[in-house]
Amino acid sequence: MGQAISRPERETERLVAVRSIMSFKNAEMPELEVLSQLGQGVFDVPRAAVHIVDEDWLHIAEQAGMQLSECPRDLSICNRVIARQDVVVISDLTQHPDFRFMSYVKGGPELRSYAGAPIELEPGLVVGAFCLVDTVPRKFSHGEIDNLKHFALLAAALLRLQKANFTMSLAERELRDAAMTDPLTGFYNRKALEAIVDSQLGAALRENEAFGVLYLDLDGFKAINDTFGHPAGDRVLTAAAARIRNAIRAEDTVVRMGGDEFAIFIPRPSTSEVMNGLADRLLAAFREPFDVDGQAVGARLSIGGAIAPQAGSDRATLLRSVDEALYQAKKSGRDRFVSRAL
Repeated sequence: MGQAISRPERETERLVAVRSIMSFKNAEMPELEVLSQLGQGVFDVPRAAVHIVDEDWLHIAEQAGMQLSECPRDLSICNRVIARQDVVVISDLTQHPDFRFMSYVKGGPELRSYAGAPIELEPGLVVGAFCLVDTVPRKFSHGEIDNLKHFALLAAALLRLQKANFTMSLAERELRDAAMTDPLTGFYNRKALEAIVDSQLGAALRENEAFGVLYLDLDGFKAINDTFGHPAGDRVLTAAAARIRNAIRAEDTVVRMGGDEFAIFIPRPSTSEVMNGLADRLLAAFREPFDVDGQAVGARLSIGGAIAPQAGSDRATLLRSVDEALYQAKKSGRDRFVSRAL
C-alpha cells in the first residue's frame, strides 16, 4: 500500500536534476560513503544513507550500517521528504497511520524510527534525502535535526561536485574525440593510431589473439578530383565512408589515413575468413558507381591485408606489411584484395 502524497511543485525540473546525477549512480563515490559512515557514528543509529528519489523509485547512492534494498518511491519514507521539501521525523513508525503497516515496519528489518533531511541539488530542487533509521522508537533533539540538515547540505555539495566532474570528463572526452576525428568522413584520423589502435593491438597480443588490418585505396579518385573538382571529390569520399561503415563490424575501427586511403583495424578476427569476408563486402560495395553531379562514375578499391603477430607485432611493422600488400593489389590490376600472413 503506497502513500497518498501529492508530487511536489516543479516535479519536472526536479526529475531533470535527478537524471543529471543518476548517470553516475553506479560510480564509486568514497566521499558519500565516508559521509554516511560519519552520520551513522555521530547519530549512533543502525543505518545512515543517501537516497535519491526519481519518478518511481528510491535509489541508494550510499548507505552505512544496516543494508536495505531499494524500493518503489511510494513505499519509501523519503518520498515524504521530497513532497514537503523539509525535514521529516517519525519517532515511532508503528504509531504512524501511513507507515505502521509497511513490510519494513511489521516484519524485518522492523524499523521503528526515521529522520530525513532534503538534499537540494539546486535551490528548490530536492533530489533525495540524507536519512537515519533506528530499530527502536526515538526522538531527535533540535540540535540533532540541525546536524542532520548539515549532513544533507554536505551530501548535496558532494553530488554537485560529482556531477561537475562527470560533466567535465564528458567534455574532455568529446574534445579528445573531436581532435581525433576526420570532419569529412566521421572516421578517426591518424591521431587515433597511437591513442586507440596501439592499445587495441597491445591488448590482443597480450592475450595471444590476432589483430588484423585492411588498407583501402580508391582507384581513380584523383581523376574525379581533376575532372569534377574537389567539392565533388569530397562528396564521393563522404559516400565512400558510408559504404565502408555499412560493411564493417561494430568492433572494427576505421582511420582515414589521408586523401582517399583508409585503414580498418580488426580486433581479434577469429579466422582469416573474417577479414576475407570484409574485403569481399567492400570490393562488392565499391563496384557500384558513384553519382557525381548526375553522372555515374567508378571508383573501385584496392585492398591490402595483414594480420599480427605474423606480419608484425607493432603498428609500424604491421602497416608496412599491409602497405606492401596494397601495392601488390594495385600492381596486379586493382579492384582486388591481396593479403599478407592470413
